[in-house]
Amino acid sequence: MSETALTCVVAEDEALLREALLKQLRQAWPELQVVAECEDGASALEALAEHKPRVAFLDIRMPGLTGLEVAAAAAEVAPQTQIVFVTAYDQYAIDAFERGAVDYLLKPISPARLETTVQRLQARTGNNDAATLAALLDRLGTRPPAPSAAPPLTWITASAGRETRLILVDEVAYFRADNKYTTVVTAEGEALLRTPIRELLAVLDPSTFKQIHRSTIVNLKAIAGIVRDDAGRGTVRLKSRPETLSVSAPFMTLFRHM
Repeated sequence: MSETALTCVVAEDEALLREALLKQLRQAWPELQVVAECEDGASALEALAEHKPRVAFLDIRMPGLTGLEVAAAAAEVAPQTQIVFVTAYDQYAIDAFERGAVDYLLKPISPARLETTVQRLQARTGNNDAATLAALLDRLGTRPPAPSAAPPLTWITASAGRETRLILVDEVAYFRADNKYTTVVTAEGEALLRTPIRELLAVLDPSTFKQIHRSTIVNLKAIAGIVRDDAGRGTVRLKSRPETLSVSAPFMTLFRHM
């Protein structure tokens, strides 16, 4: 796939809203080829790194990595990709987008607004203005404010054989996706949590837990060190566990912004 191809990544965690946007895009820009439809920030970042599309439509509020965090990483893994934020934000954030000359779509998306955005994207050439995007992200912060959101998870109940264990979230070294469930790993051992990792991302403290792979979330307090190889991938060493964890190359950019 050439870098000039009319390709696109769409990231929206709500299936109905994602399908509605895809339908509108097919009408407004028939030549645009959607190469990935993503329901969370992790899969969006991996899709950007793999496909390096012409355009990415990023919902700001997604489980795990937000659209803002994906955009920050995209400046390195896919610098030629034009970013369009999809948001239900308040006027403060809309003003920030407009001052930064960054394209955005306000939910619910109107056909007229999408048509205007498509015309801008078609007329634009070259890479993103990294400095402008960085300034916008600084103004908005790395994570959208959510004053009405529930407090982060503090403890969980997980199964270890026939035993149900009560585990403090701070004691978790990392979470690993296990089909429809999640393996919880502590210094003492492993247990099984009947919650998919995607749902877990929405209730963990984002300042403490970071996704390092589509299937792995690590507790930053449990990390002893990170080693980067020549291919851009990383390996995490843990303080209380002998195994190491793989960090996929796109996610290494997130550690440089921490």
